[in-house]
Amino acid sequence: MSLRPLSHRSAVVVAAVLTSALLASCSSSEPAPSPSTSAATPSASASPSLSAPSSTPAPTATEEAPPTSATTPAFDRTARSVDDPASLWVVSDKLRPLDPVDYTPGDLVTPDVVSQNPPTLRAEAADAVVAMFAAGEAEGAGRFQVQSAYRSYATQVSVYDGWVQQLGQAQADAQSARPGFSEHQTGLALDISPIPLSCALQACFGDTPQGRWLAAEAWRFGFLLRYPADKVAVTGFTFEPWHFRYVGVDLSTEMHETGVTTLEEFFDLPAAPDYAG
Repeated sequence: MSLRPLSHRSAVVVAAVLTSALLASCSSSEPAPSPSTSAATPSASASPSLSAPSSTPAPTATEEAPPTSATTPAFDRTARSVDDPASLWVVSDKLRPLDPVDYTPGDLVTPDVVSQNPPTLRAEAADAVVAMFAAGEAEGAGRFQVQSAYRSYATQVSVYDGWVQQLGQAQADAQSARPGFSEHQTGLALDISPIPLSCALQACFGDTPQGRWLAAEAWRFGFLLRYPADKVAVTGFTFEPWHFRYVGVDLSTEMHETGVTTLEEFFDLPAAPDYAG
């Protein structure tokens, strides 16, 4: 059987059929993109501000904020007066007389401690010295006694005049306060000696077990070694390892932690090596 060539019209029809079949085959092997996918996918050059929002919920303010740590408030140096003689922080030195000069504390008591003569101190200081002596003995420092504590204005007149007669005024001023300038008159200061009595009111007290313990530990009970050996030019008085001043535990702790050893330096007051007149 012989085949006749296709007419021009027939050839066109056959080509169209083949083309349709080919397109159908391609459509079935490559799935068309989803309209929603193509609409949501930004182009590579799209601005970030035009990007679709993330489906992940934004963190709350609590989640974003870093945890905060508790901070210790700064020590308030103005919490108590350094001028009022009734204040635990009163600063009395050769440039700062008590006001009034004949001030007398209103809450003097006698602490239950060994002493040469029954001493009196302000109530808070009295309780603190009893606790301090008990702790020192319990911690192996030995026993303590009070050599001197509160002295009135009139008593200080007698004490100072006695030193002047014995040593002359210049030397008396180096180791004894004039009346009206004495810490003893505040009821917050005391002189301490060891038991058995030795090195009483002498520099060698600092080398006794009691003196060494007090120098290291008195701050725990609110006391300050008031006249350190290296601060004579600040305090105006020679080294007195036996003289301790009650300032309260908050202040004594702050001074211990900051390493400041005199009230003048801690409160930014002028050094007081000499009396004004």
